Amino acid sequence: MSEPTLQDISDYDTLKGEKKKVVWTVVIAGLLLGSIYVVAMKTYTNSDDNIATKDVISIVPPSKSVPVK
Repeated sequence: MSEPTLQDISDYDTLKGEKKKVVWTVVIAGLLLGSIYVVAMKTYTNSDDNIATKDVISIVPPSKSVPVK
């Protein structure tokens, strides 16, 4: 079984019918889930929950599990 060529694909230039509906459904579902995530993030995130730190990390030591070359 060989792969189809661009000339064999009937809706290469434009999506029609069922494929177009599937693409729009996926796009709308992604936008809907993204907007629900943003609303939940804004609603349930507490900005007073931060821990203030004054230490500045100037040098990060290498991990002991990674060999240094």
